[in-house]
Amino acid sequence: MTIKAKLSVFIFALVAVILILNISIYYVSTKSDLETRTVHQLRGIAEQVGATVQATEQASNYMESTVGLMLRNAAIAAKDRLDSRIDHVTNEQLVEVAREVGVDQISLWVRKSNGDIVIAKSSDPKELGQSAKTWDYWFTAFTQLFEKQNVTISEGQALEHYWSGPFNFATSDPSDVNKWGYYYDGTTDYIIDPFIDASVFMDFQKTAGTEAVIDKIVKDNPAVLDISGFDPQFFGRERFIQYKQGKPVFNLDVRDVVFGSYRFSDPSDAENILRASETGKIVTVQRKIGDAHILKSFIPVSEPSPYVIGFSFDGDSLRRQVNHQLTVHIMISSILAAVALFASYWLAGLMLRPVNRILSKVNEVAEGRFDSKIKVYSKDELGLLSTRINAMGDSLQHYMSRLRESAEELRHTKQYLESFVNHTSDAIHVSELDGRVMQVNHAFEAMYGWNEEEIIGVELNNVPDEHAAEYSGILETVLQGGSVADLETVRYAKNGKPFDVSLTVSSIRDERGAIVAVATISRNITVRKQTEELLRRSEKLSAVGQLAAGVAHEIRNPLTTLRGFVQLQQKQEQLAPAYLQIMLTELDRINYIVSELLVFAKPQAERFRMAPVADIIRDIALLLDSEARMNNVSIDIRCEGSLPDIRCESNQLKQVFLNLLKNGMEAMPSGGRMRVDAGVSPDGNELVLRFIDEGEGIPEEHLSRLGEPFYSTKENGNGLGLMVSQQIIANHKGEMRFESELGRGTCVEIRLPIPASGSAEPKSESCSA
Repeated sequence: MTIKAKLSVFIFALVAVILILNISIYYVSTKSDLETRTVHQLRGIAEQVGATVQATEQASNYMESTVGLMLRNAAIAAKDRLDSRIDHVTNEQLVEVAREVGVDQISLWVRKSNGDIVIAKSSDPKELGQSAKTWDYWFTAFTQLFEKQNVTISEGQALEHYWSGPFNFATSDPSDVNKWGYYYDGTTDYIIDPFIDASVFMDFQKTAGTEAVIDKIVKDNPAVLDISGFDPQFFGRERFIQYKQGKPVFNLDVRDVVFGSYRFSDPSDAENILRASETGKIVTVQRKIGDAHILKSFIPVSEPSPYVIGFSFDGDSLRRQVNHQLTVHIMISSILAAVALFASYWLAGLMLRPVNRILSKVNEVAEGRFDSKIKVYSKDELGLLSTRINAMGDSLQHYMSRLRESAEELRHTKQYLESFVNHTSDAIHVSELDGRVMQVNHAFEAMYGWNEEEIIGVELNNVPDEHAAEYSGILETVLQGGSVADLETVRYAKNGKPFDVSLTVSSIRDERGAIVAVATISRNITVRKQTEELLRRSEKLSAVGQLAAGVAHEIRNPLTTLRGFVQLQQKQEQLAPAYLQIMLTELDRINYIVSELLVFAKPQAERFRMAPVADIIRDIALLLDSEARMNNVSIDIRCEGSLPDIRCESNQLKQVFLNLLKNGMEAMPSGGRMRVDAGVSPDGNELVLRFIDEGEGIPEEHLSRLGEPFYSTKENGNGLGLMVSQQIIANHKGEMRFESELGRGTCVEIRLPIPASGSAEPKSESCSA
């Protein structure tokens, strides 16, 4: 579509939108005005109905009060004609008395010993045996009369010694509507209940009361479909139904629809009736009931009783009036829109001539011809645009040459980076957030055994089970924005063979800073691990050699004792049992020392298990006990309560503790005290061990070099012992610190992590020595 056509369509659309808005506003305002006038009309009708209801209610109340007073007089007259005891009154006598006092029937109520109130005698045989216990407030009124109290309930008519209930259906014949009166002054043992047929009063409502007025209003106003009088107190609640003689009967004094018809019901009526009653404002809603569109208005009326008058108005009659006016308005607007379409098309062609010249120049620029110029005929916006396009052509010619140079530079940079990634000795692979591999380099294929075609798009599952939790923690750290560097762990190759690696894991972010992938750099450290193991074994053998002298002295003492007892045996040919026990004790001592020495010196596979550190410290202290006494050194071990077990390789920790204790003894050539303090950190997450000697101390400038290979403060030392010890502690996820003061001694602090179960249940015994 050309710009000319688009501009014409735009102008036409703008005019059409304006006309549609005008039509819509006119439609809404007209409809709202009609609805407002309808509501005012309904309010006038509601006021007319309310006045009619008030007048009818007053007349009905007057007639009901008159009948109630007449029934009281009839009850007093009947009392004078009847015996005061129920046993002396017969049903036949009540028929005669009812005729004499001018009522239809008379029943006598008595109160039973169980509290129930029933009809004992009646001129109507169908009334006999009726119980009032389930009659709600009627039973309350009877009880108050029997107790010689004034009837206090709001329903009915209460006089002295008398109460008359509202019109209601008869229990003995649910098709009849009666009016009852109840009299009791204490002179009889029964309540006198005269009643008459009230059908004539009900017919009054239909012929001259509210119902007649409503029928006339509906007949005079065809748009008014229905008028209903609602009682907010009962509408929307479960209807109270009594079964009398097997027929369901609704109480006339508990009605949700008080007058009128209710043919157009809707589930939301109860809510709208309650809102109109509580707010005192008219509530108007539109509903579709069946095939009819109904406008429902709920108008509250407070007198003579709080009612809500509901009107159902024919919504289609309003719609027909509004639709007729809307049709006329649309026809006029359509003619105006057609005129606007033709006018806009002509104006668009006139305005777009300069634009066509500019378009021709832009096409030449798109083909790479930047030297042609646009002739400028005016100084308006289009003339300024032509000038700027001429300047743009000059700039594009300059920028094109620079873009060619930048593209060549980017190509060289890409080749350099690809060469770096593919020729590095470290394995690099990039994974999506769900674990699928996106990219690998050549070193990855050589180290792990998978080629690029096999692993791209597949999740790399080469983490041993015992390191799965560790790897989950790494991913969580990286996905939270952190990174992990130089993590030493184990991975599987494609052939299932495990090997040691050092990992560096970091996140890759997009231009918005969101993490989109994870990059992992792997370095094979198997050879380095093997070298470190050789160093540890060499240092262990060195320590074993140094222990030889102390162990030999330790074994010589019990051997001397055994030799003496054997010589004594040769002379006396028998030994006392006490001597034999001493010999066994000395043999156990020799066996223990030799066993510890063999366990310490024997190469073992690196297997981490839960072990008590207190026992490890105590074992090393016993091994060095003889050497310590020879050098006038006392080993003092102190523990802060029971120590938890930790996950460790016991033989390696023995090597560390042996190195530290021997270093401490060698730092005290004149003797002294070597103290070992063991406890738990305040947060309960680490086991803290401190090895404290009373030697000469180490200068501060030398502390930072402790642990370097072949650096030692001892004359014949090589520094490998501390280096190996630091490596062992690092493999246990711990750390080693040095503190020293010249002239006072050195403290070596070791911190080892406590597993969660270990921190909860300490198992080691006290290691105090």
